[in-house]
Amino acid sequence: MSTSLSQSDAMYEVVVNQEGQYSIWPVNKAVPHGWTKAGKQGSKEACLEFIREVWTDMRPHSLRARVQSG
Repeated sequence: MSTSLSQSDAMYEVVVNQEGQYSIWPVNKAVPHGWTKAGKQGSKEACLEFIREVWTDMRPHSLRARVQSG
């Protein structure tokens, strides 16, 4: 008998890297190097909705800085 959660019951953490790019990561796994927690945890759907709300400019920070300074 498997004790793993079904896909719909899995919990995720929203993570963000230094370029301001967002992703989701299972809460039961260590956050990968180069990524930090963004302060949202929940179902896959809830985390993806959070990302849609906060990540409005898909360009990496380095590109935005170059465009603004050039």
